[in-house]
Amino acid sequence: MGNRLSRIVTRTGDDGTTGLGDGQRVDKDALRIDALGSVDELNCALGVLLADDALPPAMAALLSECQHELFDLGGELAVPGMIVVGAVHVARLEDAVEQYNAGLPPLKEFVLPGGGSSAAACHLARAICRRAERRAWALARHESVNPQALHYLNRLSDLLFVCARVLARSAVGHEVLWRHERRGATPEQDAD
Repeated sequence: MGNRLSRIVTRTGDDGTTGLGDGQRVDKDALRIDALGSVDELNCALGVLLADDALPPAMAALLSECQHELFDLGGELAVPGMIVVGAVHVARLEDAVEQYNAGLPPLKEFVLPGGGSSAAACHLARAICRRAERRAWALARHESVNPQALHYLNRLSDLLFVCARVLARSAVGHEVLWRHERRGATPEQDAD
């Protein structure tokens, strides 16, 4: 591959626009750029999670592959009409969700983010993934978006939720659960 970015400072975006992969210029706050930026932010959050050396190797390999696929998905968003993410990618995520979820007990309460640094980072990535999915759906209401890309983001957030549960159980032995009986508790009561 040749040099893709020979100049970093171009000043072409100083007017509030940015270039898409097909050469067209769009506003920096356009729906497409918002969706693309959210996918990029998600990829960064996965990078933070993957920086944890204690991550199980199989999970790290899976999430690393997801980073590459998110970069492909970003490419789709940057070049309208391009399709890279397909049903095979979505199915692989579904299989991984089933695999990791198989060893977990059924949930009776909502899970709070936490349960160790890896689990917390995974929950943050999950929340960013949900936002990226919302932004992609907002774009899809106005422009053409690959349906499999939308499905991919949905399945990835499911995978990140299940991975966070696995990581919390590994780190502290359990998930951090929402205590519904706290309703009406004062801050002093909550501190106990």
